[in-house]
Amino acid sequence: MKHYRPTTKSRRHLTTISYRKILTAKNPHKSLTGGFNRSVGRNSFGRLTTRHKGGGHKRLYRDVDFRYEKIDIPAKVLTIEYDPNRTGFISLVCYKDGEKRYALLPKSVKVGDDFVVSENAEIKVGNRLPLKKIPVGTFVYNVELKPKGGAKLGRSAGNYAEVVAQDAGYADLKLPSSEVRKVLDTCWASVGEVSNDENRLVNIGKAGRSRWLGIRPTVRGTAMNPVDHPYGGGEGRQGRGTRRAKTRWGKPVGKGQKSRYPKKYSNYLIVSRRKVGKKRE
Repeated sequence: MKHYRPTTKSRRHLTTISYRKILTAKNPHKSLTGGFNRSVGRNSFGRLTTRHKGGGHKRLYRDVDFRYEKIDIPAKVLTIEYDPNRTGFISLVCYKDGEKRYALLPKSVKVGDDFVVSENAEIKVGNRLPLKKIPVGTFVYNVELKPKGGAKLGRSAGNYAEVVAQDAGYADLKLPSSEVRKVLDTCWASVGEVSNDENRLVNIGKAGRSRWLGIRPTVRGTAMNPVDHPYGGGEGRQGRGTRRAKTRWGKPVGKGQKSRYPKKYSNYLIVSRRKVGKKRE
């Protein structure tokens, strides 16, 4: 982590990641980039669907490969690069047939290292193989939910899922949220954990830096009027006055409250619900 001298109040606690010590390339591979429109929290009618989003620096999209369709073809890591659209680092990899693609970089992998996507691959960081071939206790990332559906789980910086059991055509994975979930053992996963685990230690430090990231301010419910929020109104500072915390639309929210849709299609795959609140382990 990089710390700064407190030349201003906002710089006193500001921290950043020491990118110069990690990254090996400044400019992205041109043929794997493109422009895109960020929704900034609005739908196709321009109406706000997600609060606290908007603005932010313009971003160039890197076409990261999450499907890993080049099976049994060894690949070599050429660069380690920053991607503004995700928290983990990405790497430009070159397959033995000459094709270049972007891939999510696992922790401890360096420039020049090799990996392969294969059913008979060695259990080595970066290699990708079906969950049924991965032993219990192994950390994995870029996990598929449906065979050949592309990686969906374990893609954020420092994240990984742990294989805790293999049974009846399913692998039980313990996810970063502490939830234990069944996934078909024919789904593929990469061995290791996502790079840039220091990302969780970053202190944004000032409001302006949040705006650069596209994060708009959050107004407390107690500071609103009664028409805008269940906690609004009252003379001076008022308590919540309700048994459970809720959003401005009256939906339950906060520590210890279940917010998952009770009839969600994947309920039968959940072995153990995630732990929430202060006592989460």
